[in-house]
Amino acid sequence: MKKALIVWGGWLGHQPQEVAELFRNILEEEQFEVEVSDTLEAFADGEKLKGLDLIIPCWTMGEITRELAANVSKAVQSGVGLAGCHGGMCDSFRMNVDWQFMTGGQWVAHPGSDGVEYVVNIKHSSSSLFEGIDDFVVKSEQYYLHVDPAVEVLATTRFPLAPGPHSLNKAVDMPVAWTKRWGVGRVFYNSLGHQANVIAMPETTLMMRRGFLWAAEGKARAVEAAAKKAASEAAYTGMADSQQG
Repeated sequence: MKKALIVWGGWLGHQPQEVAELFRNILEEEQFEVEVSDTLEAFADGEKLKGLDLIIPCWTMGEITRELAANVSKAVQSGVGLAGCHGGMCDSFRMNVDWQFMTGGQWVAHPGSDGVEYVVNIKHSSSSLFEGIDDFVVKSEQYYLHVDPAVEVLATTRFPLAPGPHSLNKAVDMPVAWTKRWGVGRVFYNSLGHQANVIAMPETTLMMRRGFLWAAEGKARAVEAAAKKAASEAAYTGMADSQQG
């Protein structure tokens, strides 16, 4: 049985506890063993984190120590998946650039605030993660993010819609959802999810479900790849020894 850790807290306007509960339900439906914590001290045991398959942060506008952030980073680098949404993952710790590098982006604005009606455009890329999901409309915050160019973009939204100092710039397609790698770990992010009702939308729920499963599968793939590499190296060493003998 795969193991997941959900850590919620920070700014309560994002309903982190309610979102965490929705995520727990998704994972338990997929037969995960799920631990839910409301303290960042859940990241204190680095070895325990490495024993997980998936870490889900639901923490906005908080502060984290270098040690705790490093524990998460090392776990993901070792193969543990990291997945989350909205400000709960890409506005968790504004002062920690290592966290931003790992997650692939950082929120900077939501022109028009809550209640902007916009289209989420599903991208056709090398990933089949969102296969079968059509473009859809959401009425919520439209996240403007600074995004790592290394990510693989799975969905976008068009700016500008709401007026602001950005309005005279050319139209841009802002990433909504993406994947990336951190070490051998898989990272998934979805900017939707201002509150629990957005996560409960069928399209968003499906996006998160698939993202969780994809990210969690990375550990098994990493272990399998390491085993194949070790076997190949052992076979090569054995062949070399026999030739010398």
